[in-house]
Amino acid sequence: MAQNIYDRPEFFEGYSQLGRSVEGLDGAAEWPALRAMLPDVRGLRVADLGCGFGWFCRWVLDHGAARVLGFDLSEKMLARAREAGPAGAIVYERADLEQLSLPAAGFDLVYSSLALHYVEDVMRLFGTVHQALAPGGHFVFSTEHPVYMAPSNPGWSVDAEGRRTWPVDRYLMEGPRSTDWLAKGVVKHHRTIGTTLNCLIQAGFIIAHVEEFCPTAEQIAARPALAEELERPMFLLVSARR
Repeated sequence: MAQNIYDRPEFFEGYSQLGRSVEGLDGAAEWPALRAMLPDVRGLRVADLGCGFGWFCRWVLDHGAARVLGFDLSEKMLARAREAGPAGAIVYERADLEQLSLPAAGFDLVYSSLALHYVEDVMRLFGTVHQALAPGGHFVFSTEHPVYMAPSNPGWSVDAEGRRTWPVDRYLMEGPRSTDWLAKGVVKHHRTIGTTLNCLIQAGFIIAHVEEFCPTAEQIAARPALAEELERPMFLLVSARR
């Protein structure tokens, strides 16, 4: 079973205060790039893996999705999603992505935002998603970039010429890594970009687009702290088709 870090009181409290938790999709810098990778959702059957507070579920419903299911391991996250409504229009279910089962050809779009780095057996999950998509269906997801996940210390240093450098530790050594983020002992599963893409291919997907998130000049002007993202990518965004 995956680690249920989001139900820890201190973690949930800290997560609830993040910009993306308060502002929703508009508070996520990578959302415009991820949104551009989505198909027209009108009439689609949609599943959101790691739906959190339900922001994406409500967005696709507002944009014409025919059926929306949100899955999350955290009871606290699901409770917040249900409270946000609209009542009955979206089905939320508690599910461990390590053991997820989905009906064959039951969806046209499967989406996941920043949840896959908590999954150890991503090959199993990709196989589950593939069989759950109708022919031509879309799988669009973001995950923490493995370069961002693999630093030997949590911050950057300055080289002899005054340039910031980001250390990368044991990049090719895949597996669980523990970090202190909002709470101590948060376990994430490090895998290379190559492993992620090859697992998709082995599951039968056709990869349509891969993007290492980089903020635009307009985003940096509005939120200067995003300039740090030019130093190393924080998110990996992928679109694949069945």
